[in-house]
Amino acid sequence: MPTTRWIHGVALATTGLLLSATAVGTARGESRAAQPKPPDIQAEHTMKPDKDTRSGRIGPTAAQRGATEGAVVRWNRLGTPATVTRAGAPLAAGLPNDAERAARAYLAEHRDLFGLSEQSVAALERVAVNPIGKGAAVLLRQRFGDLPAGYDGQVAVGVADGKVVSVSSTLARDAAAPAPATLVQDQAVESAARDAAMTVAAAETKRARLVAVPTPAGVRSAYQVTLIDAGGSGGEPAAVNSYVDARTGQVLIRENLVDHADDPRWDVFPAAPGNSSRDTRDTWCFRPARGCDFVVGGDPATGKAWDIDHATGAPTHTSLGNAARTYENRASGDPFTVGTRTNAPKADRRYSYPWTDQWRREKCDPATLDSPREADLEAAMSNLFAMHNRMHDWSYRLGFTETAWNMQSDNGDRGGRPGDPEQGNAQAGARVASVRNNANQITPPDGVAPITNMYMWQPFAGAFYAPCVDGDYDMSVIGHEYTHAISGRMVAGPDAGWSGPQAGAMNESTSDLFAMEYLNEYGFRPPGDTPYVTGAYVTGDRRAGIRNYDMSRSPLNYSDLGYDLVGQQVHADGEIWTATQFDVRQAFVDRYGKGSKARNRACADGRIPVGQCPGGRRWVQLSFDALLLMASGAVDYVDHRDALLAADTIRFGGANHTLIWNAFAQHGLGEGAASNGPADADPVASFASPRARNATVRLRPSGDAKGAAVRLYVGDYEGRATPVADTDPATPLGDMFKIIPGRYGFVAVGAGFGHKRFNASIGRSTTNLPVAMTRNQAAAANGATAAGDGVDHARLVDETEATNWQSLTAPVAGRQVTVDLAGDSAVRIGRVQVSAMLRPAQPGDPEHTPTGGAQNRFTALQRFEVLACDKAKADCSQDGSFTRVYTSPADAFPARRPRPRAPELILRSFDLRDTTATHLRLRVVSSQCTGNPGFAGEQDADPRSTTDCTAGSPLAGLVRAAEFQAFTR
Repeated sequence: MPTTRWIHGVALATTGLLLSATAVGTARGESRAAQPKPPDIQAEHTMKPDKDTRSGRIGPTAAQRGATEGAVVRWNRLGTPATVTRAGAPLAAGLPNDAERAARAYLAEHRDLFGLSEQSVAALERVAVNPIGKGAAVLLRQRFGDLPAGYDGQVAVGVADGKVVSVSSTLARDAAAPAPATLVQDQAVESAARDAAMTVAAAETKRARLVAVPTPAGVRSAYQVTLIDAGGSGGEPAAVNSYVDARTGQVLIRENLVDHADDPRWDVFPAAPGNSSRDTRDTWCFRPARGCDFVVGGDPATGKAWDIDHATGAPTHTSLGNAARTYENRASGDPFTVGTRTNAPKADRRYSYPWTDQWRREKCDPATLDSPREADLEAAMSNLFAMHNRMHDWSYRLGFTETAWNMQSDNGDRGGRPGDPEQGNAQAGARVASVRNNANQITPPDGVAPITNMYMWQPFAGAFYAPCVDGDYDMSVIGHEYTHAISGRMVAGPDAGWSGPQAGAMNESTSDLFAMEYLNEYGFRPPGDTPYVTGAYVTGDRRAGIRNYDMSRSPLNYSDLGYDLVGQQVHADGEIWTATQFDVRQAFVDRYGKGSKARNRACADGRIPVGQCPGGRRWVQLSFDALLLMASGAVDYVDHRDALLAADTIRFGGANHTLIWNAFAQHGLGEGAASNGPADADPVASFASPRARNATVRLRPSGDAKGAAVRLYVGDYEGRATPVADTDPATPLGDMFKIIPGRYGFVAVGAGFGHKRFNASIGRSTTNLPVAMTRNQAAAANGATAAGDGVDHARLVDETEATNWQSLTAPVAGRQVTVDLAGDSAVRIGRVQVSAMLRPAQPGDPEHTPTGGAQNRFTALQRFEVLACDKAKADCSQDGSFTRVYTSPADAFPARRPRPRAPELILRSFDLRDTTATHLRLRVVSSQCTGNPGFAGEQDADPRSTTDCTAGSPLAGLVRAAEFQAFTR
């Protein structure tokens, strides 16, 4: 039975507020309706977590441990190897040249390692054999009696030249048939619906099949149940894939499927429009001809043009083809529907439609949808159709073919299941007031057509301040969404996808990276400050787009997992994998060259073998290969790192292991990195490479902190990050660590000494890392106390950005907290440090909801004053005794559209004129909502809402700050 995977894309889940066509066309000047429900950007509030209730863990037997033969083995919970690797050498050699026979021979010879019988190995069924250069990824699956494994029970074997170089498995030692089902399908569906807080009656899709699910307590017969409710609870879509015990009705596993782009010619924006409304489209042609800017060629397998119906061999004359079918779906806020209106037919196959940039020119006025130009709908459909075909052709040459479960209406005789072209919805939900600022990909298994939705973008008060643009033209977003389908189908075989927070983060990251690489290889420049910004066009932010960082300028590493203000969130944590992979890619570019425009295009078109291509092509090929080498989608960053190394061994003979290892080590994924699976929020980072001469460094606090307990973090973050060393003898971490030479950012934190951010170059001979720290006069650890407006005053002086003070009473201007510096004598203060960082929601928070909504970004502090009082000279219990000694600049926390982000809110240092005081007061001038000009005023012409944050959002009465620290210097 097919499952459905909705892989959430660049921004948010759609909402359910519907407006009639009459309401949408309301003329300006009429009274505004109630504010539309604000978007849930990147599903920060509504994401339902994956879960696995299979308890316990089976350890390997003594016989299994004795059969490792020197290989490095990580064990899964079912008592068999999760991964088997051997650095610098194959796991087995002298095997048959046929990849499947070699994999089976290896498993038969090493059945003691896997705890399997000879019969169990022989019974493994073939799922797929996908080529990787001269090698292959062989995916085999267990059967338990008459039932196939529905979840786990798989093994992926990487084979090259009669050698096995990697193994990834979720095999179970127990291959016996499970006890038969006693529940009927309807009972299982009801159980899955209750667990997911859904109703069976509301679900448009209800599918169930009987499978086997191995657990540490034995194999269970289970129903695999897929439920999709486009309306969901509170108007949010809901979709789950659950495995329900067929005897008890217990939900063993739940996967959230909602994860939050004669001679035919197409006029398109290859990357995105520019900042003006000038029509800069190129003309793309099937074959060379006068007037063509770019020749796209045909389908890689057949050579046919994109608009050909492969069943008839005739052109469709519209936006329908073998790899993609594109429609208008503006009236429906349901992301699971597909429109019926295609491009206006073109008998001459010249798909050139007018583009006037009407949505931007007329500032999101919904009346444009019913104007004669229809907000350039025809151009949007044609552009989306062309971009989907481009991603299909590009990824096909990298291995996303029929046997790797790609998306085509007709597969010929090349394997896989047909009937699943990409169904593109242009201007999806445009008539629904709150369906904005989004893109998503819904990817069922092979043979069931996927759906992608591209949305209009528009400012929303206190949520997201996008420009009035159409997402159908931003290829960094379109490519991101299509890549969700690529990775979701290639990883873990045809019936499962990514599962768990770390896996979900790598899912999002892979989408950013592949979209970037496609654009780079063809020389199509997106409109960011660099070519490495995702969503610069749709967000209007050239610096970082939809993310916290430009991927080429990111300080993130594995110890930062959970760093963002929403905690362990797949989009923010995905940027850790992106920063790492970008540097791996850069190492390939440094070794093999950047390549000329012509050579890169020739490589992307498959006209030059990958082994002769520049660095970017080699890197992305290995990234595709690695997906096929992971038997499970429930992987962590270490698992994916190992799959990339295995892919390099298979395709390039391990020639690039040194540069891969060294780049991973620089981002905390070195040889000692470890994680307890994809849900681990506190993995162990390692900055040491097995292929480099690492420095052994000792943390040496000095100054006031000499001999004190100090923690050291690599990177820019402390709150929710994991330290690399500390000088506290009460902890097991220790003050020494190994690190590959390079230049790094660090944060040192000590009780009573606040935060010290600094950069340092680490050489091979570096032995000590001195950190000069001074006394934090405003630290609770030094006796300081805090009181004033709002709640959680003590958290302002607790020396961690993981907590914060908050005032929930309007107006925010004038809200204040007074810090008693303790002691009887005034102290000199020359500098303060302030943080506006927010934190994930906690039970009991005023804004806490059952879905776990995070603190809102717009409630962060924007501008502040510092006041001082000396109790020897005045009564510091009286407001009039305080003198203002500092007013911060307006950009003290320089958030910009489309919304405040973590790197703009973390701790910053501000110099005061020297003052002496026994008490300091932090007084709010404004929050990001009330004081940031980027979030003020009316920014569109939509009569249904106001965009001014102060006037249009309840957040105007809330303000938060995480830290207030004071130093003599």
